Amino acid sequence: MRRASQSGFTLLEVLVATTIMAIAVVTLLGGIGTSMRNASRLTGYDQAVMRAHSKMDELIANHRVPPNTDLEELFDPTSGWRAHLSAFETLTGAPAGTPMLERIQLEIWWTEAGQRHTFPLEGYRRAFVPIPSTP
Repeated sequence: MRRASQSGFTLLEVLVATTIMAIAVVTLLGGIGTSMRNASRLTGYDQAVMRAHSKMDELIANHRVPPNTDLEELFDPTSGWRAHLSAFETLTGAPAGTPMLERIQLEIWWTEAGQRHTFPLEGYRRAFVPIPSTP
């Protein structure tokens, strides 16, 4: 006796396929949510890194700022920067005009979700021993 071919799926096959699909969709949506949270967290950090590099370039190029100086400024009410310039390498008793190396220590800070974050950056620039000021 010849059996008629069956077409389609049984109810059990449909339920198993639907369950597998539901698990895959829930897992995918959970992963997307985690990625979105990480992306928004990194956005603040990436912006701070870009600001830090820009400010460091500006400080390295500005030779009017004397050594042993502290600088500070706000970008906006939730972020700002602080820098300290100091002599890094100088020959003891070197006369004015002798080349030296200055260190720039820069810290960018920002507030995100009520929490303060910082990004430190350090750079160096060539300078000259300043002429002593006379009273």
